[in-house]
Amino acid sequence: MSAFDRFLETMSGKNVTVIGIGVSNTPLISLLLEAGAHVTVHDRKSIEDLGEIYGGLHDIGVEFCVGNEYLQNLSGDYIFRTPGMHPNQPALVRAREQGSIITSEMEVFMQVCPCPILAITGSDGKTTTTTLTCEILKQAGYTCHLGGNIGHPLLADVPDITPNDIAVVELSSFQLMDMTCSPAAALVTNVTPNHLDVHKDMEEYVQAKTNIFVNQKPGAKLVLNADDPVSRDFRPAEGVELLQFSMVQPVQNGVYLQDGVIWYAEDGNRRKIMDASEIRIPGAHNIANYMAAICMTHGKVSFADVCEVAHNFGGVEHRLELVRTLNGVRYYNDSIASSPTRTAAGLRAFDQKVILLAGGHDKKIPYDSFGPVVCDHVKRLILIDANPEDTTAPAIKASVLAAENYHPDELVIDTYDDFEKAVRGAAAVAEDGDIVLMSPASASFDIFKNFMERGNRFKDIVHSLSC
Repeated sequence: MSAFDRFLETMSGKNVTVIGIGVSNTPLISLLLEAGAHVTVHDRKSIEDLGEIYGGLHDIGVEFCVGNEYLQNLSGDYIFRTPGMHPNQPALVRAREQGSIITSEMEVFMQVCPCPILAITGSDGKTTTTTLTCEILKQAGYTCHLGGNIGHPLLADVPDITPNDIAVVELSSFQLMDMTCSPAAALVTNVTPNHLDVHKDMEEYVQAKTNIFVNQKPGAKLVLNADDPVSRDFRPAEGVELLQFSMVQPVQNGVYLQDGVIWYAEDGNRRKIMDASEIRIPGAHNIANYMAAICMTHGKVSFADVCEVAHNFGGVEHRLELVRTLNGVRYYNDSIASSPTRTAAGLRAFDQKVILLAGGHDKKIPYDSFGPVVCDHVKRLILIDANPEDTTAPAIKASVLAAENYHPDELVIDTYDDFEKAVRGAAAVAEDGDIVLMSPASASFDIFKNFMERGNRFKDIVHSLSC
């Protein structure tokens, strides 16, 4: 009997609670019902907001607890938490104390997946690096399954996954916090302050990231960023291969950039992979993403496979995505940039100063070092301050005004209380040759459900602009 079949057998007849009808949990609910579990869904949305989803699931026996008090009386033999929920949420703690087993769709997938898993986490760059890893493996002829914090939930697909396939997953800090298993290959892109509105402190956030590799077995691989002061000090478990990547210095084993050339090093001996200029997507941070993906795929692919993807891969949606060129002005959607470090990386991708739209939900991230970067790379800063309860826009402005390199005659700051007005305001002041970059340096939850909705709204507004 396979591990997946044993999981289904375990669920049969059990009282199983699923928190949140989201992208990852909708297929999970169907899978649990097929296994013979008694399923209860807890969701913050009302019955009216759930609409047809509620009706369809209710008709086949799913029970519901919905609305603002949806976490009251949380119980069950097993509780599957939504990926974005802190595992130490008080309701989960009480349920755990009463005997419930708390898990998640991704944790079960990690336990039952029949093929090797390559997992990526980090504060910046993990989605692009995850996608690149998958694209390089597919170029080499592998059947890849992309999921986790990106794309498609994978647990329900396990019957169609063979041992010769490869699963490539992106993992968030929330998914990792209570993870007890680690993948065949793990990568930490970097660790900078993020999600401190949910994590109790930076130490907890860093600890969550380490869970991606602490339970690796001998023969596994760990990839670390030699340029990141936090993650470069992580240490692999005994018998685990360590590879590093660096933009600024040679590494003993791994990939590094020197004089515009990307090299692969093994015991200090190097081989050329390609010139960094061959990479189609812009920005130094994307060179780093490629180097990380090369480390993850090394031993399974050829350098020719890597080069082929570099020449043809156009990037991931909402990540420095060129939306439109209108009247000589280029509009870029970088909605994924939910932290100042991500926006800083995007700004450095351009060889000219840009018109920057920034601001959103406050994640309790410090902006002290962001101001000098803005002053170096931005000609006009347009702040979006749509929610009075969020302090992000004022914090960004304060950081800019306090920067030693701030000159009011070189950087104009405008503030809008409406997203569309801000975008149209940027278009109104843009001139032929300018770049308008929407890279918020903060989360989207001030007015949007997620960064995808924010990015799509930006694109809709830009496409509606007239000549």
